[in-house]
Amino acid sequence: MSNAASIETALEHLRRGAVIAMPTETVYGLAGDALNPLAIRQIYALKGRPAGHPVIVHLAPDADPSRWGTISPAAQSMIDAFWPGPLTLIVPRHSRVPDEVTGGRSTVGIRMPSHPTAQAILTAFGSGLAAPSANRFGRISPTCAAHVKAEFADEVYIVDGGPCAIGVESTIVDTTGSRPAILRSGYVLESAITDLVGPLGTSTTVAPGSLKSHYAPMTSLRVSAEPDAEARRLEEEGLTVAVYKAPSPDEHAKQLYAELRRLDSLGVDVLVAEPAEDTGIGIAINDRLSRAAHRFSTTDN
Repeated sequence: MSNAASIETALEHLRRGAVIAMPTETVYGLAGDALNPLAIRQIYALKGRPAGHPVIVHLAPDADPSRWGTISPAAQSMIDAFWPGPLTLIVPRHSRVPDEVTGGRSTVGIRMPSHPTAQAILTAFGSGLAAPSANRFGRISPTCAAHVKAEFADEVYIVDGGPCAIGVESTIVDTTGSRPAILRSGYVLESAITDLVGPLGTSTTVAPGSLKSHYAPMTSLRVSAEPDAEARRLEEEGLTVAVYKAPSPDEHAKQLYAELRRLDSLGVDVLVAEPAEDTGIGIAINDRLSRAAHRFSTTDN
């Protein structure tokens, strides 16, 4: 099926209130009409997502973000600088936004993806799409259509837009306080945000991907700055081990989830992952690795 035909089929699903999987530059999203509570409930049911955990609304390049929430001067500055792109802004919601999107909160997360297929779908649909990552809740995020297929088989229609260019989820910034605050690290770096809006504040706002345990493989995962030595130690205990060595930062981000999925399929006892250098995009990579390993560290200790 051609890309245009696939997009048209996806639009037919969305217009009747069904859910699709679509690519973005970060990860694939499980998308539904953000103004249709029933569609959003389908997303929650498919993912097994806890009630009250908010989802992000994705907007077309020509969309007016002020139709979804109140845009502060700081938020507008970040929109002008970083959209379309991997930045989500938390803003005070408008009353038209369903509680199912916001988890019943007074805020809503919005972003404008740069992936051309996502933009084509959003532009043709004419409204926002709620689109959390297209995986079961807490599991490894998908960065290609095959990952989504492995999670959901034929439960959702999948638009194949190729591998994701970035590979980790968007940076999330809360703009509702006196100063913007980063809730989740991502490809848009803290330094770029502070250069634009000045010193950042803090926030307790709940954001997607902020649970201590998230992005996790089924296999026990250890994070080690000396992965070979850690692997040898585990093998001496009689365990089988697979090792993931850190490549260059951008490549690390791009292939992180695909590699975790590949290693998870090997049937070994333990995965050992080398962290990134803790600067730039490495901060986001290490955040994801820490959350992916959390449930194993709390179980093992």
